[in-house]
Amino acid sequence: MRKYSVLCALLGIALLAGLTLRHQSALQPAKQKSRPRIEKQPVTVAIHTFDPAAPPADMPPLAEGEEAECDSNFVSDAGLKAQSERIDATHVVVTVTDVRVRLQLKINIWVPKSATQHVMEHEQGHQRISEHYYQNADQVAEQISAPYLGKRISVSGADLDAEANGLLQKMGADITAEYNRRLNPNPAQQRFDDITDHSRNDVSASYAVTEALRDVP
Repeated sequence: MRKYSVLCALLGIALLAGLTLRHQSALQPAKQKSRPRIEKQPVTVAIHTFDPAAPPADMPPLAEGEEAECDSNFVSDAGLKAQSERIDATHVVVTVTDVRVRLQLKINIWVPKSATQHVMEHEQGHQRISEHYYQNADQVAEQISAPYLGKRISVSGADLDAEANGLLQKMGADITAEYNRRLNPNPAQQRFDDITDHSRNDVSASYAVTEALRDVP
């Protein structure tokens, strides 16, 4: 069993300039960016060899019957900025003016020192599937985050700064959760393992990757 995880970090940033300085009786439209900022980092791949009798401490445990693994970590970090306009002592309108999403894919392949070329190609097949899904990750992130730009939400409470920051944190969490849901390589990875019997049969990794991506849209 291999790991294909989506790690999510979220950052909410509230710009509450003027929140406690003056009462605003008329709301002015906030200046906003037309599109979210998507920062997609290049894929990083590291190949590690290990002694099965003494695997390194930082290596994820192998499932029963497995001799190697490909650990693919999809990382997203969503941050929002907002402009706020105070209505009264306990009410403020928060308008999202900027959304930034940082994306990464970190792949670690772990193979024993005695691994055959067939096993190595199998793990690299898992790598190819993860990279295939990451190709359009920036488009997915933009589609999800774009509707948040310009959102105007009323916030109330005794501590308006805390309430507004909590709101932005929640929206960041919502963005990353939806990103995880849409960018899900697990079915294709599982199909790849089914076709190859986890590298135990003679099916080539290249053929299995093509079939898995065809079978799982």
